[in-house]
Amino acid sequence: MKLKIYLSLTLLVAVLSFAQEKKTEKPTFNQELATSLGADKYGMKPYTIVMLTTGTTKVDDKAKMGELMKGHMTNIGKLADEGKIVVAGPFMEQNKENYRGMFIFNTKSKEEAEQWVKTDPAVQAGIFGYEILPWYGSAALPLYLKYHGEISKENP
Repeated sequence: MKLKIYLSLTLLVAVLSFAQEKKTEKPTFNQELATSLGADKYGMKPYTIVMLTTGTTKVDDKAKMGELMKGHMTNIGKLADEGKIVVAGPFMEQNKENYRGMFIFNTKSKEEAEQWVKTDPAVQAGIFGYEILPWYGSAALPLYLKYHGEISKENP
């Protein structure tokens, strides 16, 4: 019995020390990847965030609103496929700023981000307004899209 307990404790200590070593190991720097993602020496780069706000237009016709939202989602997919949108999504709760959702665009140019957001049918119709903000984040952010398709069973 003592032998089993001793072996179990030894195995547990070995597993925990291996796990601890793995946590503190620094990944090897990959210059090729950093360059391909446009990373600076900190692994970061500038982006532009667009905060979608409640627009001035109200659409009561459910079919028309459905058509606009379908166009909105199609446009997001198109911009993501083109590498322009890195992140997009709605906010889960109403907020005092009337933010409805956000895009993180793969550009540091506010003008370019504005051109891209204006391709959205819901923005064109006035359902959404927007605010544009510069942002600095991980250059690896666009890589999450590569894996998103593997974890989503359905698209909205």
